[in-house]
Amino acid sequence: MDQFKQVFVEEAEELLGTLEDNLLVLEDSPDDRDLIDAVFRVMHTIKGSAAMFDFKGIVDFTHVVESVLDRVRNGELTVSHELIDLTLKSRDHIQSMIGSPSDVTPEHEATSAVLIGALEKLAGTEKKAPLPSVKKVQNDEDVECYSLYRILFIPDREIFFSGTNLIALLEELQDLGEYSCYAYTSSIPSLAEYNPEMSYIRWEIYLTTKASLNAVKDVFIFVESSCELEISSLVEASELPDCLGEEKRLGEILIGRGLITPEELSDVLSTQKPVGQIMMENGLVSSTDVESALHQQQTERKLREKQGGERENTIRVKSEKLDSLVDSVGELVTAQARLSQISSQYDDPSLNALAELIERLSTELRDNAMGLRMVPIGTTFSRFKRLVRDLSNSLGKEMTLVTRGGETELDKSVIDKLNDPLVHLIRNSIDHGIEAPEIRAEAGKKREGTVSLVADYSGANVIIQIKDDGAGLDRERILAKGREKGLVGPDENLNENEIFKLILQPGFSTAQKITDVSGRGVGMDVVSKEIESLGGSIFITSTVGKGTTISLSLPLTLAIIEGLLVRIGDEKFVIPLASVQACLELGQEDREAHREKRLFPFRGGMVPYIRLRELFLDRRELPDREHLVVTQTENGIFGIVVDEVIGDYQTVIKNLGRLYKNLQLITGATILGDGTMALILDLNKITALAKVESTASL
Repeated sequence: MDQFKQVFVEEAEELLGTLEDNLLVLEDSPDDRDLIDAVFRVMHTIKGSAAMFDFKGIVDFTHVVESVLDRVRNGELTVSHELIDLTLKSRDHIQSMIGSPSDVTPEHEATSAVLIGALEKLAGTEKKAPLPSVKKVQNDEDVECYSLYRILFIPDREIFFSGTNLIALLEELQDLGEYSCYAYTSSIPSLAEYNPEMSYIRWEIYLTTKASLNAVKDVFIFVESSCELEISSLVEASELPDCLGEEKRLGEILIGRGLITPEELSDVLSTQKPVGQIMMENGLVSSTDVESALHQQQTERKLREKQGGERENTIRVKSEKLDSLVDSVGELVTAQARLSQISSQYDDPSLNALAELIERLSTELRDNAMGLRMVPIGTTFSRFKRLVRDLSNSLGKEMTLVTRGGETELDKSVIDKLNDPLVHLIRNSIDHGIEAPEIRAEAGKKREGTVSLVADYSGANVIIQIKDDGAGLDRERILAKGREKGLVGPDENLNENEIFKLILQPGFSTAQKITDVSGRGVGMDVVSKEIESLGGSIFITSTVGKGTTISLSLPLTLAIIEGLLVRIGDEKFVIPLASVQACLELGQEDREAHREKRLFPFRGGMVPYIRLRELFLDRRELPDREHLVVTQTENGIFGIVVDEVIGDYQTVIKNLGRLYKNLQLITGATILGDGTMALILDLNKITALAKVESTASL
């Protein structure tokens, strides 16, 4: 049971995330019926699941919230800012109870009481009297008559495997009103073939209720994918009081169900025996059919609505298992490289064919394993709608969050580490970037500020932009603050991007006052370190009075990449292949022509380059011919000069460990096919050095 409870907790966490997203969208679209229904279904699902595992505190509290949302769904209560606030607080309270060892504590009960009181005050809810009978008449003018539904419920044979309690489900249905139920037992096998873990019974239920059709459907929300369900509205409340007219006879009901024809009924009626008995004797219907039809004699019309539909088959897997799978695939890739190297040393067609097959299979397995870890970044973006809403309320600003590119996928390990940096950037955009509504109005802007989150692919990287339409960054003020702190020399000239990057330094802040949100100079340096730890980079642009854009460039994955294997002396290095533009030869005559300028002609322009042999302190004589790898990085197009380009290589990234965490110019290592190690180069930092050298040589 503990295992099933853990599954409930995981599913409830996902549902609460969906609930928050839907509520924030609903606030902007209060008349969206689909969203209102979706919010109600989530709350109903959580209540039903909690009841299954005896979470009494959650059940009691969600029942009240569900009742309020049901009034919204029925048009008795409108969606308002206050309602959204209370529902969001209720969502947070439910999450707190789910994450607690016990959902019934004095603290939880106190919070529940406060929220329930506020919800009931907002909704004006009162205790409802018990539902009367369908034919209970108070007087000639006031007829209490409720909808009547016929429900055919056929559970899948394996429905018990999901932990479903059919008795609890039927009891929940019975709570909606007057109820009669008939069980079809003809499918129960003999004792020798009977499996107690299987379901063999189908049910026919007649429900007299004041509840809507949606409320009846919601009872089956947990089992709609594991059953056949048909709900027919036989008497609609809107047809009343006409529903108290003459009831149908047994023969009319059976004709309506298509079990007999009018001619067969006429033949039977020519005898004096009861209709049902004669039909059974003539083999027209079974006794089960007759008994079932007797439950429907109070009906007036028949309306069928089919419920259910196919769902995508999914399976829940712990992220640790995926990590283990990717690690194993990484080892397989390394072993495959070793096999390919050995096969190339022998002239054996069978061995070569086997090596090629293993290479193809390992590549396919690698791509599939990496695909399992890829998660749409929209799952992260959606979390920030609540952050923007709450923060704008606390700061007295009018804000909206716009997201684009949510379908862009990143490795789960990257996304997990991306949340905190994005939180810092969004908070800074709202606090420092977006002006107060009055100031924006005076400047001719809309009172409502906008923060945009945009994601898009760029080769093997993803670019995430955080944009705001606020006041922008003051270039001169930042530069002055940098000189004051000694980060910039008195005569040192910086370009715009270098000036803006000063805000990433620890303790750097130009805020006039310190707030609860920001202003202490802590946060942006954390952002910089986190992005660099992911192998990413930051680029900042800003225009005074128009806003700021912070662009994060991140690798798609931190596990396996395509690399270009190069050699310098006796050592081998890996350059990320996604950044490589071209590979050229650099001979003695080229070196003499360039001399000390370190510039190389490429596609109509001059490309600065840096020699890795000199960078890594190898002062031995240069080979006659070198190779120049042209790369595209955040610093522009630059060349990397190496002794030899060996070729493409599937690179399994290995962490260098804490001892080397501050190592410059290197981002990791990989194991080659022959068992030796190759270091993976940090192109952004290397090309930054090339930029400095090329500028100094001009």
